[in-house]
Amino acid sequence: MATPSAPAPAKTASPPAPNSVLRDVAFLRLWAGTTASGLATWALPFVLGLAVLHRELGPAGLGLVLAARTAGFLAAVAVGGVLADRHSRRAVVLWSALAAGAAAPLLAAGLGRSALLMTLAAALAGAGQGACRPAFQALTAEVVAPEGRQQANAAMTLAVRSSTLAGPALTALLAAFLDVRTLLLGIGVLWLVAALVPGRGQADPSGADGPAPRASFRAEFVDGIREARRHPWFLAGLAALAAVIALGYSATSVALPLISRDRYGTQWVLAAAMTAYTLGALGGALVIARWRPRAQGWAAFAGLAAYGFAPLSLVLPVHPAVVIAAYAVAGVGIELFNVPWFTATQREVAPDKLARVSSLDFLVSYGLAPVGLALIAPAITAFGVTPVLAVCAAACFAVPAAAALVPTARHFAPTPAAAD
Repeated sequence: MATPSAPAPAKTASPPAPNSVLRDVAFLRLWAGTTASGLATWALPFVLGLAVLHRELGPAGLGLVLAARTAGFLAAVAVGGVLADRHSRRAVVLWSALAAGAAAPLLAAGLGRSALLMTLAAALAGAGQGACRPAFQALTAEVVAPEGRQQANAAMTLAVRSSTLAGPALTALLAAFLDVRTLLLGIGVLWLVAALVPGRGQADPSGADGPAPRASFRAEFVDGIREARRHPWFLAGLAALAAVIALGYSATSVALPLISRDRYGTQWVLAAAMTAYTLGALGGALVIARWRPRAQGWAAFAGLAAYGFAPLSLVLPVHPAVVIAAYAVAGVGIELFNVPWFTATQREVAPDKLARVSSLDFLVSYGLAPVGLALIAPAITAFGVTPVLAVCAAACFAVPAAAALVPTARHFAPTPAAAD
């Protein structure tokens, strides 16, 4: 008698591919608000530069106002991280963006009349910008499902890079019809968009059943540092990022204009290299929106190390095309790092501490740039451009490579499965 054959195993349907975040209204609202805040942040120094050209603001005044904005940012970014973990991230975005928006008419009122008022208004603008950065970062993790966050972060950086590329031409066009005060008020309108357009995220990202007793502000910030220390890959990434910003980015910011003028006898190389960097970053964001490398941490650190080609191209008297190509490669690499870095932070960090950990990232990113700029110029004067650029290029290659050897750095996660 024939025995019945075993039933064939049922076919399991493969999970459907996640929908594009560009079809998600909640994300699009968040994207619009983040883009408006980024455009407003970029536009302020450019518009103030126009005020210098129109002799409504002196160079010393411009430096004071921009320094006050940076100080306001650094003072508020840590505060904003704690507040965004204590309260609704949406509320922190709202009030911080409104504060930055309120600074715009104050800047317009002080232009050509009161340096003190402009300085205080710039500090307020920087504080609003700093407080909303970690809140926006944490709000992305609330609005977007885990499988869509890499695409969402790539869309965010595409908007920022596109604004950087198109912004100067648009502002110059508007300046032909509008005065500086009106442009400053326009920056205030952008901050209003950033405040009002994004929707709500989760009510309670920590998942707690009820309100927990709150520790002191300092204790909560220290708790965020402890959370960051739980992730060796995050600390390694911060160290690599610090080296690239303080040495690579700062060195090229100081040296590229000098070399463009003295070696090549034209400012065209400066403009072409910076444009190539932005175009490269746009290309990198498009690639990483879809690409999922098996060892995403190693791929990200390789991208960050690629910034070393920018100072390296300035060491020797090469053809200008080599400099421009090196900057394009650096731009691609920086986004191959940024997007997986943001995505991994949103995935691996405890949700109720995400804004505080993100604030550490912004403190390093924004805080070390002025320090590096202040130190690189005296170093070039003392040792010459070539040795300083060579050391900076070596650091840009070596520090990310060393960071990639740290445990958990290969996948930006404890295990490969956690990174999937």
